[in-house]
Amino acid sequence: MASESPAPFIKSFTAGADLSSGVQFRYVKLNSSGNVVVCAAATDIPIGILQNNPASGRAAVVMIQGVSKLVASAAIAVGAAVGTASTGKAVSLTFPTSSTYAAPTAYVVGRALSAAAADGDVITALVDAGRPTRLA
Repeated sequence: MASESPAPFIKSFTAGADLSSGVQFRYVKLNSSGNVVVCAAATDIPIGILQNNPASGRAAVVMIQGVSKLVASAAIAVGAAVGTASTGKAVSLTFPTSSTYAAPTAYVVGRALSAAAADGDVITALVDAGRPTRLA
């Protein structure tokens, strides 16, 4: 079977807050200063998944595209589209049908490659935060 695994796209940013305790492998976003902070709302646009534990003002390593560990906020099935919850943890997202369409409020930035049974479980996820997809 054919297979390929190109190198992930990882970039360093400045931590805009203390990210040294309990937020590794969560979704982060850029604040108004261009620094990285944990996503704080389901409507935030993640820039990627935090890979380290930096103090404020230090280098925050962020995976923008690739395969990463990701902390779940609830149960997530393999193959589910994922985005951010208000804590930066992953949440399973469902694409709307034409009969249930509403104004877009969430962004799909990955797919679950393993399952989570509960809040706090760490899954493997394919992340593509470089091209977020809006959905209701």
